[in-house]
Amino acid sequence: MSAAVERRLALFRAARRSPAVSPRPAEPPGKAAAPEAAEGERAAGPGGSAEVSAEARPGGAAAPVWARPLLLKVLLWAVLLALFAELELGLPYFVLSLLYWMYAGTRGPAERRRGELSAYSVFNPGCAAIAGTLTAEQLERELYYRPAAGR
Repeated sequence: MSAAVERRLALFRAARRSPAVSPRPAEPPGKAAAPEAAEGERAAGPGGSAEVSAEARPGGAAAPVWARPLLLKVLLWAVLLALFAELELGLPYFVLSLLYWMYAGTRGPAERRRGELSAYSVFNPGCAAIAGTLTAEQLERELYYRPAAGR
């Protein structure tokens, strides 16, 4: 290994041992990984090795664009849509895709976070309604006991 890589590795190990002082202000993980990756690519040079860029983004580096699951799923869906369109089955594939996305996008009651209320009050403890819910009692009060607007 080159001296520059060994020096960066020593600085990284020293920083991991003493978490009290950080040389940079705290940044979100996505923003902190990008400058470090760029530094590693510059240090590697045009014919540099991949080890330098791997050392430049230790620990929580962002995954490459091609390795993100959502992007891969969208690309696979688009390729399949093109294939089914070629077979003249594009519309059924699109409609079935939408139905699947609606099904997959709904969460079951077990996936609800602790203390989170459902939009349907019958599923909440004690039938508690969320803020902004129009109840039958409120609707009756507004219809029967309030004069109509403009009269």
